Parts: sequence; C-alpha cells; structure tokens
Amino acid sequence: MTKKAKDKANEGDLRVWHVPQVPMKAFYVAVRSIREADLVLETLAVYDIFQFKNNIKPDYSNAAGLEVFHKGEWEEWDDIESGDCIDELDEQRRIFYGIEEEAVER
Repeated sequence: MTKKAKDKANEGDLRVWHVPQVPMKAFYVAVRSIREADLVLETLAVYDIFQFKNNIKPDYSNAAGLEVFHKGEWEEWDDIESGDCIDELDEQRRIFYGIEEEAVER
C-alpha cells in the first residue's frame, strides 16, 4: 500500500482484501460495514467458483479477508466482543441458514 493511501485511512476504516490467485498480490475494496464486507467477500467467492466451473480459470487458489485501520496500521479485523473473525461469522451464517457449501450460487 502506498503512503498516500495509508494517509487517507481513518481509525476504524474497513477494507476487504482479495487474492484471486495465490501468490499474486491482493487488491483492496473499501467497505462501510461488516455486513457490506460479508457481501463483497461472498460475491468474490461466488465469482471465483463461476470462473472455475465455466473454464475461465483452469484452477485457482484464492484468499480473502477483512482488515480494519487501527493505530495507524491495517490489521485483520475481528469482533471485539466475541473475538470472531469474518470467516467465523460467515461460518455461523451458513450454520444458521443450513447452507452446506462455502459459496452459494444464486
């Protein structure tokens, strides 16, 4: 991340990071809430699956997550009260709704 982009971040800002093919570098998307982050992460996962199933990518190894700007640095986000990370919240959502697959095609 450039110094300029880091200087624009404010305490508590959130951003989703996504690596569509490990080991390439991540790209970042600013989000306004945990709910929005979950939607972006789910959309990216569904898109990667779509590309794989339609032979756009022969294979893939992706990674993604959520970061928060805290004390001048970007760090992985976790829920202060529960300690859950975004992946655990997504897992809880899948259990609650009875979703067996990691990404649901719509």
